[in-house]
Amino acid sequence: MLLFPLATLSATVQPPMNITTLQTALKTAKPSASLAEPLRKWLGAENLKRGVLKTDELKVAFAIELTEGEPEPKLLSDDGTWSLPLKRIEASTIWVASTTLPEGFGTRWKFEVGGKPRGGGELEVYTNPPESKRQPGVPEGKLTPMPVWKSKIYEGTLRNWWVYVPAQYDAKKPAAVMIFQDGHSYKDFVPVVLDNMIAKGELPVSIAIFLAPGHKGDTPPESGWNGNNRSVEYDTVSDRYAKFIVDEILPEVGKSYSLRQDAAGRMVAGISSGGICAFSLAWFRPDQFHKVLSWVGSFTNLQGGPTGVAGGNTYPAIIRDRRGWDQKGESKPIRVYLQDGANDLDNKAGSWPLANQDMAKALAFGQYDFKFVFGNGFHGDRHGRATLPDALRWLWRDQNKP
Repeated sequence: MLLFPLATLSATVQPPMNITTLQTALKTAKPSASLAEPLRKWLGAENLKRGVLKTDELKVAFAIELTEGEPEPKLLSDDGTWSLPLKRIEASTIWVASTTLPEGFGTRWKFEVGGKPRGGGELEVYTNPPESKRQPGVPEGKLTPMPVWKSKIYEGTLRNWWVYVPAQYDAKKPAAVMIFQDGHSYKDFVPVVLDNMIAKGELPVSIAIFLAPGHKGDTPPESGWNGNNRSVEYDTVSDRYAKFIVDEILPEVGKSYSLRQDAAGRMVAGISSGGICAFSLAWFRPDQFHKVLSWVGSFTNLQGGPTGVAGGNTYPAIIRDRRGWDQKGESKPIRVYLQDGANDLDNKAGSWPLANQDMAKALAFGQYDFKFVFGNGFHGDRHGRATLPDALRWLWRDQNKP
């Protein structure tokens, strides 16, 4: 039997490279040259040359590999209001930085080499809620891909869709309904949240319907973002999409499952154009849908109609006008959760942050039951996913009331 010296054996065993081990290594004044190769393997050599960011909840790591002779790089935000000192890995041209940021921190970042920008992108960090992780002992629901749907209301379109049924479903007891637009994305992370929250009694037993947008063609694309009828369906200010849900999708799901028929038992959700679509569902059919969850909603002029300006940007004015009230002069019986961030889109269709703030002001003016969560985020789902459990609790806080 061959015996190796303990010191030799321990020197060959290194912990896996991740942000935590990197932060430990960076506590020294001069990070060891032994970090160079593990960093290249962890981050990718080509990524290092461009400049790369890694995140793990609130922990972040940045790295860039320069060519010999290039000046010391800087790491800072695009507006110059935030920066982070870089350390050079000994005997290399790799520069690294790592830190832990506050909840909800968001900025655009870049490296500067010789005064010129290199790499960069969006930085946005949140703690993953425990409900987003599989918990031991929690019964798992079933997510079923449905046959491609050929719509009559949106003639010529096809779409993929999925139905989630919780383990607690009982055909003798009608289940609440949650309908997610851009469901091709939501289906990948919502079911585990529903599993955990239904098991704890924080949500009613709910069947979730995940719908990709329609596509005109022989087959719907694998990624629903490429559905070429998406903006027409989602961004148009009309009751057509509501008719599609009420007349086509709900009756089809109802053939297999017992669904609640009361509007209070139904929630509609979506992101971006899907967010304004969710609002339109409840706005035009409050008799069918009471609860709205909108992430970075596109309340902007993406579908201007005959005038070219009659898009979602008109909603705040409509909400404030008598058209936004019922015959008794009361607000519509809907509950709205809006989420957006200061770094959301700003283009020829409008400013998403301003549009969502305008929506919140209009809902407040109309004395609607609403909540507006505004952070530093970009046009994506990171903030929405971090706040999803809280949003669901708020929307379903009186789940047992008719």
